[in-house]
Amino acid sequence: MPLLYDIGLGLYHTGIRIAAPFVPKAKAWVVGRRGTWQRIEAQRDALRGCLWMHCASVGEFEQGRPVLEALKAQHPELPVLITFYSPSGYEARKDFPLATHAEYLPADSVRNAERLIALVQPKAVLWVKYEFWYHWLTALKRNGVPVFLISAIFRKEQPFFMWYGATHRVMLHCFDRIFVQDEASRELLGSTGVMNVTVSGDTRFDRVAAIVDANEELPIARAFRSGSQKPILIAGSTWPEDERLLRAAGSTNNCRMVVVPHEIDVGHLDRVAQEFPGPTIRWSELEYDFAARALDHGPGPFASTTLLVDRMGYLARLYKYADIAYIGGGFGDGIHSLLEAAAWGKPVIFGPHHHKFAEAKGLIEAGGGFEVRNATELEEVLRRLLGDPIALGNASHAAGKYVRDRVGATQCITAEILPRIA
Repeated sequence: MPLLYDIGLGLYHTGIRIAAPFVPKAKAWVVGRRGTWQRIEAQRDALRGCLWMHCASVGEFEQGRPVLEALKAQHPELPVLITFYSPSGYEARKDFPLATHAEYLPADSVRNAERLIALVQPKAVLWVKYEFWYHWLTALKRNGVPVFLISAIFRKEQPFFMWYGATHRVMLHCFDRIFVQDEASRELLGSTGVMNVTVSGDTRFDRVAAIVDANEELPIARAFRSGSQKPILIAGSTWPEDERLLRAAGSTNNCRMVVVPHEIDVGHLDRVAQEFPGPTIRWSELEYDFAARALDHGPGPFASTTLLVDRMGYLARLYKYADIAYIGGGFGDGIHSLLEAAAWGKPVIFGPHHHKFAEAKGLIEAGGGFEVRNATELEEVLRRLLGDPIALGNASHAAGKYVRDRVGATQCITAEILPRIA
């Protein structure tokens, strides 16, 4: 019994519940899980024999999505259960059309794991990138359910490879197959005796390439871009530190900006609207009467300097309308998705906390990515790219090529999984 693991997990959950009255994300985590078992019980017949995909949040869902879609295309009869750990992931993708049911993952315990497995009797399980839960994984193995970890990446400082990581190493041996992004991850796993590993690459490349191939129009974004000849800088998944940096960089005055905050609570949106160059207009203000304000009536509000996107689910398609993208998170826990912008052939700028992300290093080396540590460096990168069409064109080409050269992980993964669910 992993006593220290259970103690730590119990303290973590207690902390979330204590924080819930004061922290919106903690409150959403607690409130969202109320009624979980009633909802699952109501769907148990529809879910029996399902393909189950578990993701931490939205980013991991997008990594798993190409594999889920490919497997479902071959087996349309399979019901699909999708679970999320985070409220943001659940809220963003709870209505995904291929899902028979989407739900929060119940707390990690022997009782919960055995209960869910007995209810839905999954045919196979996809675990995406990380999310290692001891009782869930050992219960699945105990019940003979094949479990596949996809798009995983490992680093030597993780608990699996430390002297104290015995519980984590047990979890690794619960997977029937582990699909990793790179050779370094395969070698690390091999050092612990885990040999059922395939270097498949990262399914995110397939997902973002599919978005580009679909080439879906966003009429509001298209109209905003046509409202002026100034270049468009899209700042995606920004946090307050990113927004302070963008405001402090004088070169942003030469752009029109589309700001897509990572958190879209009212207070944060109000601060962004007040602090970024005006006139500012919000996406929600436009979507209700867009038809009435269409281009027949002239550019009108689309000539605004800043478009503040206060809706979720548009960012990956919005990058189509950018000249340059700034990706948030690089002054906090880590950058958000660079590939969504790079897939459209947009140079990506980001903060210094990117060393856990192989694509950041790869894009920098390719010439399509740029690290900035302060407003001065951001201003210099913007001036260089916006002032030299050749430099901008080269960086754009490099970003797009970096993504195109790395598609194909989904096919590699599904080729190995399909025989297990035949």
